[in-house]
Amino acid sequence: MQPDVETLHCVVTGGDDRDAMLLVHGWGGDGRAWQPVRFAGRRVMTVDLRGHGRSPVPADGYRPADYAGDLAALVRASGLAPVVAVGHSMGGQIVVRLALDHPDLVRALVVVDPAYGADETEAATFHRRLAELRRDGAAAAVRQLGPLPTGVREQLSRTPGHVLAASYAGMYTDPGAFGARPAAARTVAPLTQPVLCIRPTPSMAAWDLTCALPPGSRVVVWPGTSHFLHHDRPDAFVRLVESWLQDLLLR
Repeated sequence: MQPDVETLHCVVTGGDDRDAMLLVHGWGGDGRAWQPVRFAGRRVMTVDLRGHGRSPVPADGYRPADYAGDLAALVRASGLAPVVAVGHSMGGQIVVRLALDHPDLVRALVVVDPAYGADETEAATFHRRLAELRRDGAAAAVRQLGPLPTGVREQLSRTPGHVLAASYAGMYTDPGAFGARPAAARTVAPLTQPVLCIRPTPSMAAWDLTCALPPGSRVVVWPGTSHFLHHDRPDAFVRLVESWLQDLLLR
């Protein structure tokens, strides 16, 4: 079931429609996870994904493609396309899926420690983690993610267990999931929009550099930051994104 776009919780701020931004939160969060980040002078659309925050909670439909379908309807209805789609963690998978399935709606992608490219060691834990989520819901999700910004921890704790488990399966264990290598490399290869990928760990950034990314793409590593690197350095994050977008305009 797809929620009516009017029922998804969405906040639109700012002024200039040129290069409007769509901000997509991560697993178990909601649009308020972007509060530390301020893109001055831009029209910014921030959404609570289905099952998260203040949006409806359907029984199913928690694969990246399902979320992307919701966002495609929302962007079309807004009249702001094509947007710069910015996704953190699970949101990184979702904006990639949005760009692949609805290329006319996305001008460029910013993926913040996206939830794809897991190595063999991490992939070996997928089914165990999913079983824990199905058993313990949000409590298991909090354990698995480790230290969290206070607001995000509260958002995650309020997310229904079936939403967390189904979303995790959609990212990592369902048919067509692209959380692990080399499925992730195959999935991102057809992208035509430039990608800015920001990672906290050099090893993941090194893997991203092996992927076939479109012209204008860039991979940046910020050692010493957490998975929530846009919370750790919000002002630097905005400067990096704005500088990269300006470079794209000059190409």
